[in-house]
Formats: sequence, C-alpha cells, structure tokens
Amino acid sequence: MKMASFKEIISTLPRRKGWNDDLFLYQGFWCYSFFIEGVMSAQQNFQSQPSDIPICSAPKTGTTWLKSLTFAIVTRTTFDDSTNPLLANLSHDCVPFLEVDFAQSSTNRDPKNPLLSTHVPYSSLPRSIIDSSCKIVYICRNPKDSFVSLYHFIARHMASKDMKPLALEEAFELYCQGVSSYGPYWDHVLGFWKASLDRPDKILFLKYEEMIEDTVLYIKKLADFIGYPFSSEEIKKGSVDKIVSMCSFENLSNLEVNKSGKHREGTPRVIENKIYFRKGKVGDWENYLTPEMAARLDSITLQKLNGSGLTL
Repeated sequence: MKMASFKEIISTLPRRKGWNDDLFLYQGFWCYSFFIEGVMSAQQNFQSQPSDIPICSAPKTGTTWLKSLTFAIVTRTTFDDSTNPLLANLSHDCVPFLEVDFAQSSTNRDPKNPLLSTHVPYSSLPRSIIDSSCKIVYICRNPKDSFVSLYHFIARHMASKDMKPLALEEAFELYCQGVSSYGPYWDHVLGFWKASLDRPDKILFLKYEEMIEDTVLYIKKLADFIGYPFSSEEIKKGSVDKIVSMCSFENLSNLEVNKSGKHREGTPRVIENKIYFRKGKVGDWENYLTPEMAARLDSITLQKLNGSGLTL
C-alpha cells in the first residue's frame, strides 16, 4: 500500500484537535497523521529479527533515559567511557525509531545495533515483532508526571517555533479524555502490562520510579533480560556504576550535544535536543497540578487499572 492510500485511510479516521496539531484515532489510539503513516507502513513492511530489542513506551515516560541505558549496556564492549556515541549524540539518534527510520523498510539496519524504539501500543506492533522471539522492554511512569512532562515537551517545542502552546488546563482536559499522543495513556500501559504477564520471558515491564530508586539493580536486570549480562568481573570493575553515571540526567543534560544539538535536523520533524531534557524528577507534578487535578487523575488511574494487579 502506498503513502497516498495511507493518507486516504487517515482522512476517514475520527479526528480531534490535539495539543499542537490534529490527532487521529487509529486502532484505538490517538496519534498525529505523520506517525500513523509510519505505523501503517511498519505494520506492513517491518521484518523483526530474533536479536532485535524493541524499547517501547508512551511518550515522555523515561524513554530517553531507557534508550541511553540500553544502548550503553549493549555497546559496552565496543566503546570505552570516552568513545561511546552517547557522548556526542542524542540517545534518539543512537536508537532508530520504528515509525520513522524503519517505516519503509527494515533492510537499512546496522547489524551491530539490535536496538529500536517505538511508541506504538502493544496491540498495534508489527506482527513480526509479536511473533518473533525478540525481547521487548517497556517503561511506564506515574500518569501525573507523564502528563506534566509531555505538556512541557510539546509547549517548549512549540515555543521554539514561535507558536503559542495550549494552556495546561486544556491539555489536562484532553489527557483525561485519553486524547494525547499515542493515548489513552492507561490503555497503552495496560496493553504491555497484560502482555508481560502472559509472556514474562518476552516482555520486561519497568517502572520509571522504581528504576530511579535503584538504578544499579534494574540495569543488571535489564542486561540479563536482553541477553547482555554483566560478568562478576565487570561488576567488580564498576562497569554498572559507570553506565549509571554516564546515563544520569545530570551528565546527559550537560553534554554539549544535548544543550545545542538538534534531532532530525534538515527534516520537518526537527527538535532541539535540549527539549528532551527538563528535570527527570519523580513527583515534579506537584509544582503544576492543583490538588483537584491530581485527585482527578488518580481516580481515573484507579478506575482504569482496577483488577489488573498494576499500580502506578
């Protein structure tokens, strides 16, 4: 199917005014048309390899950090502390994005890099990913922090283009209705949560807050799961601690590339790298949401996750 016919299909989908552009409802999730074209194309064309490691997440749930950690784990024998590409490139430039980089074809892959990332909900992943023996890593985050982070990301991106962002209250109203990029957020999380219960050997389900709390423990767990375990020798030599410190928010956000560089420069999708780094803190929502807003999000979360065994 050609791009033109993807556009035709998209034009028939339910449509809502989003936070900075129209969102369309595709296979149960809201998304910008550019990304839906990529998802449709990847669903048709992407051929997963057993060695693939898809990093999955809803936007602004710890994706940049998880990609950095996973990339550092996988490449630790190829590069040393001073030559790792993460020091000169945004992690999103080190880990290809399914909906953009592999939408047309999966043949242009670096055989030494098994990582790819996506924001696609579990039920809409290309069949070849679901059916293959590749390992999936998923990260989620408290919805209050996820909302605040997403709001600031879009607002800062719009400000960089001299556009006026949506008011926080309006964005919040849409978020509560499930109308956000790759939302409803709760459905996104539940899809991967249920799949991880059915297939614990295939899907590692991580929570941002727990990873912040004990990063060393989770890096070892992540490395074991994706097939790149740390030897006792490496642990003794401090390899895990080096990765924790190289990928820390403080270190990454202060690198020159992440202060002044641009992601996808020369394309309509260009974004300033610094917009990907704001605070990385747990509980920052308290500075932006009223007690009523927080209570409303908590109540939606309880209702949506009821009976799933998951808490956020």
